[in-house]
Amino acid sequence: MRIVVGVSGASGSIYGLRLLEKLRRNSQVEIHLILTRLGARTALIETGKKIEDFRALADFTYSLDDLSCRLASGSYPVDGMVIAPCSIHSMSAIARGITSNLLLRAADVTLKERRRLILLVRETPLHLGHLRTMVELAEMGAIIAPPIPGFYHRPETILDLVDHTIDRVLDLLGVPAPDAKRWEGP
Repeated sequence: MRIVVGVSGASGSIYGLRLLEKLRRNSQVEIHLILTRLGARTALIETGKKIEDFRALADFTYSLDDLSCRLASGSYPVDGMVIAPCSIHSMSAIARGITSNLLLRAADVTLKERRRLILLVRETPLHLGHLRTMVELAEMGAIIAPPIPGFYHRPETILDLVDHTIDRVLDLLGVPAPDAKRWEGP
């Protein structure tokens, strides 16, 4: 299974990092990483992790400027793409079909090929323009999955909250985490 992970410059780089870590545990998943310049900067600020730390978790990494790579073509089959976190800027560009860098082009290809695109949009509060853009993307086939944690699993740490969201993303990709905490009723 081939999964593309994009990490944009929005706050919440822990979501991209944790997604990479959990995907890495599954030997059946081939991970393709696109890390934006602002994504790398935000990750360093928020997690202390460097570009190399993110790249070490992927099987393949790509330059944001490499619009000639395989991820820019629909003829290269992938099973899904997740942008975690997804900035409003990236979300808006994807909705408008702007493909000025590899993150945006890969997302555009994912949509046009009717593949699973999951966007962990990180912004609050949302104005009407944001909401309309999310509707447009949902109508195009994207899955909008803001990282909003549940609390029924009684989280004790920030990582518990992050994992709740990432486990839901893994479910959406069809690669469920064996250690995911699930609602079993009261």
